[in-house]
Amino acid sequence: MDPIYVTGHRNPDTDSIVAAMAYAALRNAVGDREYEAACLGHVSDETQLVLDRFGFQPPKLITSMHTQVRDLDFDTPPILSAAVTVDRAWNLLQQEETIAAVPIANEDGTLYGMLSQEDIAKYNMAQIATGRLEPVPLFNVLSVLEGKVLNEAGEETDTIRGDVTIALPQSREELQLQKRDSIVICGHQPDEIRRALELQVGCLIVCQAELPQELRSFPTSTCIIATPFDAYRASRLLFQSTPISRICRRSDLVCFHLDDRVDDVQEEVLKHRDPCYPILDDHDLVVGVLSRYHLLRPRRKRVVLVDHNEASQSVPGLEEAEILEIIDHHRLADIQTASPIYVRNEPVGSTNTIIASMFQDRGLLPSAGMAGMMAAAILSDTVMFKSPTCTDRDRRTAERMARIANVSLDELGKHIFSASMGHRSAQELLFSDYKEFHIAGNSLAISQITCVDSPQMLERKDEFLELMGKTVKERKFDLMALMLTDVLMEGTQLLYVGSDDTIRQAFNTTPKDQMVFLPHIMSRKKQVIPMLSALWG
Repeated sequence: MDPIYVTGHRNPDTDSIVAAMAYAALRNAVGDREYEAACLGHVSDETQLVLDRFGFQPPKLITSMHTQVRDLDFDTPPILSAAVTVDRAWNLLQQEETIAAVPIANEDGTLYGMLSQEDIAKYNMAQIATGRLEPVPLFNVLSVLEGKVLNEAGEETDTIRGDVTIALPQSREELQLQKRDSIVICGHQPDEIRRALELQVGCLIVCQAELPQELRSFPTSTCIIATPFDAYRASRLLFQSTPISRICRRSDLVCFHLDDRVDDVQEEVLKHRDPCYPILDDHDLVVGVLSRYHLLRPRRKRVVLVDHNEASQSVPGLEEAEILEIIDHHRLADIQTASPIYVRNEPVGSTNTIIASMFQDRGLLPSAGMAGMMAAAILSDTVMFKSPTCTDRDRRTAERMARIANVSLDELGKHIFSASMGHRSAQELLFSDYKEFHIAGNSLAISQITCVDSPQMLERKDEFLELMGKTVKERKFDLMALMLTDVLMEGTQLLYVGSDDTIRQAFNTTPKDQMVFLPHIMSRKKQVIPMLSALWG
């Protein structure tokens, strides 16, 4: 069963990461085992602190929800070695009726070539015209003929080659003209056998007959093989002993990888007329074959969105995925679905508050470690209950989770917000909790850094403003702001690149040098965005 990814928004914060992990744990605990937490970006120092505190690893990082080759129901036929005989390959192709060609691999599993029924048919027709067998290993011949070696010379033979002749009784005179480099097929014909041994032909194949001991011990370099098949069938099977490495197609092969997007694959397939195409993994090992009909109904990836419901904040390729659920505490945005889905959107300060209620709805307690992480996520998203988004329900839920985890909320909050940020670059800090918005025709981006030392962070003001200026220019934003939200000061130092009038009118304050202090402003979602929306809307 393919996983159902539970993922928060890009540049995930602690609430987003923990919400994905908690909801996946909830669904798996009640029997839906395919749910898997995922994240869309770098795990912040704060979030890593929380994960380490409660003994969890970060969720799987995913970068795309585009439908890929790995999402197709492609065929996985046996992958043959280049040394396999044509006979064995043909039998396999007859068994795999829906597969037009099979991949041939090197010893290390990488692609050697492709073999189709058409390739074998062409080879057989060519052999009928020439009647000559190019050198093949003796083991191959014994395998296809179900034969056994009858003399000492045969035991010392490694390869067989030559023009193939069926020695009928009336062809004795013709036999005299055969070269030593010949393969003679006969039945119970002692005279022809003796003549072939005297000529020391390369190989003598005796069909459905016993060979007298006198002829077995005849002094000759001829390899003698006995087979239970008749002469006609033996002559046909003999050519099937050729290794498929000689007849498979090796040039102009079109290959696809598991991570290739289906859209790109479809365009490439339209340019070619191959019956099927080999599929390779990340290490270029062959894993299957792709035919045109596999592209008709690809399986879409399945995803549950937590802590967001806006396409610009979600995973790239979301439009190609199947959204199953949305669990969020933000305003409703622009995500569309092809069919009705379950949506739970509540006006609380943290997504984990909602998920804690979902645990309760199912009569299930989170583990102590998970409860501790959920309490930490609520503290983080409500800025230790100082954010205007915080509700009594957030506080009560955090207290309950803290009791389950046997931790102190005060100690946990100080532990979270004391995470050192001095070692991180301006780029990392600016984009650790970064979101883009589009309001009434205006494009903007707002980053937020929650800390207990905003004066120290302001020492890097010039770094931040320079980087923000480049971002505004590259992405053509009307405004970009950085919220340095100080838990102890209970306010936000706002750095911005954009119009002074916009900041002045939106926040009713006088900015100076691209900065302004906003007392009691703690929430991007409930305070900053609504003010800008009121101004522009």
